Amino acid sequence: MTDARLQGADEATFIAAVRSGDAAQFALITERHRRELQVHCYRMLANYEDAQDMTQETFLRAWNKRESFKGHAALRTWLYRIATNACLDFLEKRNDRTPVPSEVLYLQPYPDWMLPEDPQESVVARETIELAFIVAVQHLPTRQRAAFILRDVLGWPASKAADALELTVASVTSALQRARVTMREQLPDRRLDWRSPATHELSDDERSVVRSYMDAHERNDLDGLMALLRDDLRFTMLPDPGALVVTAKDAVDGWVSSGLFQHGYDDWRCITTTVNRMPAAVLYLRAPGDPEYRLFAIAVLHIVDGKIAELTGFDATDKPWLGLPATL
Repeated sequence: MTDARLQGADEATFIAAVRSGDAAQFALITERHRRELQVHCYRMLANYEDAQDMTQETFLRAWNKRESFKGHAALRTWLYRIATNACLDFLEKRNDRTPVPSEVLYLQPYPDWMLPEDPQESVVARETIELAFIVAVQHLPTRQRAAFILRDVLGWPASKAADALELTVASVTSALQRARVTMREQLPDRRLDWRSPATHELSDDERSVVRSYMDAHERNDLDGLMALLRDDLRFTMLPDPGALVVTAKDAVDGWVSSGLFQHGYDDWRCITTTVNRMPAAVLYLRAPGDPEYRLFAIAVLHIVDGKIAELTGFDATDKPWLGLPATL
């Protein structure tokens, strides 16, 4: 059966479930869209836990509004519309979600194992899930953010985006133009064609740099770490405020002055993972007298030409959804 015929069969079954009030069948069909809807909510909110909550809110609203689905639009479109407006309502209530320049304190990493499984899905294009992109999107006013994601990421036509946002086509077009200007300012060195195909796999160069980073970390090799960093490194350690652009030496000196690689913080083991389609090193620390290495932090790396251009650090101990072992 082709995708189009499968989609049509799904929607016919869905309409039948709506008419009969079959909650189990309704849930079975909508559940197939969970992962892509959660990525959509994450792009809107930059926070994995909030994205989970808003995806659940989407399903609740969909059930409560089930009679409004007539099959005129695709089920997927209908669910995206509900998810978008759930996120907009959330953002309207959370005034603390407007970032000041360079600060998105609520940013959380997104585990790759929770991304949609279909590698052809536009929702998992690598550039549109990377941390820099997610942070840049947060600097858009909420309606611009929604218009940009629907139009330039998901590829919706202006009329469909306008209908979802209950705006005119002219308003959506204007919001998109302003959003594109901001995105170019936030990501001056990045590719800006979000809808064209992008690789999902890490390159050999990226893998090599991550291995070298972990090796230097485990050996407390400060010179080795310094050699891996670009001299215009963009460094963020959440939840500390602000992203710093520092030289490699200043970055390493700062880590040492904060206590890293000093007694009690000098016995490391590392493993690799990926989050946001980006390479990451998971750091485990063994305290003096402790027989085990315990989960400490995750360093998410953006690598350009064999050097670490951006390093975003997260406390890994409070993020069980990453699926990381607690000890080594």
